[in-house]
Amino acid sequence: MSLSERDQRALKLLGGALALAAVLYFWPGGEVSTATAVQAGSADALEKRLKKSRDLMMTVPDKQAFLKQAQADLAVREKGLIIADTAAQAQAQLFQILRRIGRSQSPPVEIRANEIGNAKPYGDAYGEVSVTVSFECAIEQLVNLLADLGAQPEALATNEVHIGEANQQQKLIPVRLTVAGVVPRKIIPEKKAVTF
Repeated sequence: MSLSERDQRALKLLGGALALAAVLYFWPGGEVSTATAVQAGSADALEKRLKKSRDLMMTVPDKQAFLKQAQADLAVREKGLIIADTAAQAQAQLFQILRRIGRSQSPPVEIRANEIGNAKPYGDAYGEVSVTVSFECAIEQLVNLLADLGAQPEALATNEVHIGEANQQQKLIPVRLTVAGVVPRKIIPEKKAVTF
């Protein structure tokens, strides 16, 4: 089989073009050496990133220990929350605590009336429920009742104390006491925006 003159010329040109492409491709200033330089530069950057990652990994155990300590402290403090399914149930528990403290006084303090306050947010993670109670007692009993209130395991606080004029015959004073307790935020009803 013989090639025509035209085919022979085309093969010679194709061979020359391949030789020229090979020279350009493998020449030290060509694409290959540029790619190698880019890879070397990225290797340095990768080494720096690896060192930074290792440094961050070294701080993880310290941060985990700090997190565990903070969680333990939070768990101890949250033991004082009044746990209930609804705000009304939390207020009922608060009222029962006040009745229990009143009955433990000597002589027992009988709580006559109660008012349920509004449940409201207390920071981002907690809520506050309150109860107002009325009763008559001697001044010593009021002092003891307030001391016992502060000694409870629940997170309770006295918001208001109104003391009326004492009964001269029995030496009893009328008291109106508002006590608040801390609850989880999830049981506090969300206030809906009023739109007109």
